[in-house]
Amino acid sequence: MEATSSNFTLSTILKTEDPYSSLMLAVAALVAIFCYFWIQGKAKSKNGPPLPPGPWPLPIVGNLPFLNSDILHTQFQALTQKHGPLMKIHLGSKLAIVVSSPEMAREVLKTHDITFANHDLPEVGKINTYGGEDILWSPYGTHWRRLRKLCVMKMFTTPTLEASYSTRREETRQTVVYMSEMARDGSPVNLGEQIFLSIFNVVTRMMWGATVEGEERTSLGNELKTLISDISDIEGIQNYSDFFPMVKDDDEKAPLSLTHVKSLLMDMVLGDSIVEESHLPKLPYLQAVMKETLRLHPTLPLLVPHRNSETSVVAGYTVPKDSKIFINVWAIHRDPKHWDEPNEFKPERFLENSLDFNGGDFKYLPFGSGRRICAAINMAERLVLFNIASLLHSFDWKAPKGQKFEVEEKFGLVLKLKSPLVAIPVPRLSDPKLYTA
Repeated sequence: MEATSSNFTLSTILKTEDPYSSLMLAVAALVAIFCYFWIQGKAKSKNGPPLPPGPWPLPIVGNLPFLNSDILHTQFQALTQKHGPLMKIHLGSKLAIVVSSPEMAREVLKTHDITFANHDLPEVGKINTYGGEDILWSPYGTHWRRLRKLCVMKMFTTPTLEASYSTRREETRQTVVYMSEMARDGSPVNLGEQIFLSIFNVVTRMMWGATVEGEERTSLGNELKTLISDISDIEGIQNYSDFFPMVKDDDEKAPLSLTHVKSLLMDMVLGDSIVEESHLPKLPYLQAVMKETLRLHPTLPLLVPHRNSETSVVAGYTVPKDSKIFINVWAIHRDPKHWDEPNEFKPERFLENSLDFNGGDFKYLPFGSGRRICAAINMAERLVLFNIASLLHSFDWKAPKGQKFEVEEKFGLVLKLKSPLVAIPVPRLSDPKLYTA
């Protein structure tokens, strides 16, 4: 009898065919899991308000099995409609907070700006950025302030940008020349590659005086864009140690109405001439197109994830120290409480208000807000508008035979087109000399 008792172990229970015993074990397991997370939640907020609401996590892995990295911004939007604009998500043992309304964004990026001024550096980012020493990933402090001051006071001031106008003009003209050469044969052009290369040349010329011309332009443009794209993809990848610190080792909605832009403004303002930056203030609809495109398709849909340096209370909820903070700009820009017909492309909405890129109004944050707002907004606005205006005024554009323009997104740290924007340029200016360098 003693031998029989000593051999009556847990494995014996698990092998029993008694359905009642199996049911009791399942119930006991569920109760244990519930108690674990209840105790954990109480421990984290026992000295203050509760944690924000959120979906119920699994043990150890949290909510990771239910998240799709290809549509994370839209998943977060759907979840916050159920749990609220300040929501918690368990990424393994890492607690993340998702901010999805202008009011909550104001709390994090203005009211508690200093507390949330760090960026959450992933393990992969430490390799790509020499330990996170660049301006993007550096923690808020003396080193970051020095880098920020260098950019704002030396590189992107109005006098510096005005002094570099000839560089931007020359590079944009080179792009127009290249497009006209491709137009002779009716060859399609990858617009993303060419605009990227034009901007890359401007930046390198400002810093080192180097540029890329001739036959190298196409091949190098493709290689550089692919390289930068791969780096941004890698930095958006989460390592196991990011989740478990203990294991460290349609055409109607196309974002550009070319006919509208040209018929209303381009020809009236410019006539048969080349575009100059001085023309840009006279093209308010083009500026509205840029703003509306960034509203619907923000470059950083979740911004760069922030991290709080100390435990804080936000909107009555406890946000524990070192939480990963996602600002869901993609969802904020489509909030029906603040935007009329939020999923429709309507540039005219920006003709009726004074919204800009400076992050002062928290319903529109394409470049972020607060201390970590993008330092190069002025340069980005000039470069993009100048390129778009020049390409629209110099050419008509048509899709390659059998293809159509798509605006489907590919999610990542940086939001991209799922399919490259490829189009055939058709010269539209009457003077051929305008297509020469």
